Amino acid sequence: MRYEPGPRRLPPPILAKSAKLMNSLRILHLSDDRPGHYHLADGVIAAISRRRAVDEQKVVIARRWMIPGRTLRTLCASRAVSPAHLLRIGYGLDPATLQPADLVISSGGETLPPNVAAARLLGTENIFIGSRRGVDSENFSLIVSSYDRHQGQDRHLVTLKPSALDPDALGRPNRVPTFTPDRLPKICGLLVGGDSGLFKYTAQEWSELFDFARAVSRAWGTRWLVSTSRRTPPEIAEAAFELAKDKDTVLDFVDYRFAGPGTLEKIFSRADAILCSEDSSTMISESIWARLPVVGVSPNRHSFKAEEADYRAMMLANDWCRFLPIAGLTPERFGEALSQIKPLRENPLDTLAGDLKARLPALF
Repeated sequence: MRYEPGPRRLPPPILAKSAKLMNSLRILHLSDDRPGHYHLADGVIAAISRRRAVDEQKVVIARRWMIPGRTLRTLCASRAVSPAHLLRIGYGLDPATLQPADLVISSGGETLPPNVAAARLLGTENIFIGSRRGVDSENFSLIVSSYDRHQGQDRHLVTLKPSALDPDALGRPNRVPTFTPDRLPKICGLLVGGDSGLFKYTAQEWSELFDFARAVSRAWGTRWLVSTSRRTPPEIAEAAFELAKDKDTVLDFVDYRFAGPGTLEKIFSRADAILCSEDSSTMISESIWARLPVVGVSPNRHSFKAEEADYRAMMLANDWCRFLPIAGLTPERFGEALSQIKPLRENPLDTLAGDLKARLPALF
């Protein structure tokens, strides 16, 4: 367990400093230290900060290995132990160290029990992002989900996976044109992932993807902004580096091995459209969040867990993206997929802020 002072998001400039101190929403952010989880909570906090100032205390927690997560979820749901005791025995967290808060927020299954316990202990509202894993919805003020099957369920808000990215800060047009054979993207982003649990790429498939990028450049005059990621294997990162030497094809190359995380905004601010390896739900979601058309491409060997399949279906149904196999990928098929996409028009941070205010007006 460790404590991290969270970012302090400032109120609009017209508010005086004294008003900030009086009006800040105090948020306790419980994190399992997994980026795929705490970035979702960051997105919800960023949305709230569009409407009012926030003051965040971030606490990184870790479950004690000898107590199963299922046991802790059962204990918190049944109220079999006091919230203070659950925090101590399950996570080694001294309740006295928690600052007063107006809202508890977290994402990731490991944070479910401490989320519920901290909210009870502090007597405050709580938001959980994700699936509640059998813990009754009455234990939460709101559950933010990205799965269509939760639509209409009690205390659930279904939305695109939240991100703290502000599309308005990218310096790009608010509206992306619909691409047609007569209106093709001049600059495309190519986001390269790698193998994950259910995704397995062959070297031949990566070669076909890079050959496709060259074919698009020859056919359309389009140039690429290429970025690798933390899961890109070294040999594929090297192949992407070799592709980047072709200046007629690649305008810029971001090598994750040297650049590290946090580089996607450099792509989003300049690209007209995104081509993304489909193993990364985060990269696809963030491309949509940036109000860009995104096409995901997949290897022959891939499948989805039920929840992820549900999320992909929701994104498709909203025409936010399209998905194609790497095999048989051509400029024509890519262009057809782009023509079917309807990027977001509004800033999703503002949309989410409005939805949160409608569901939890007392926080605003």
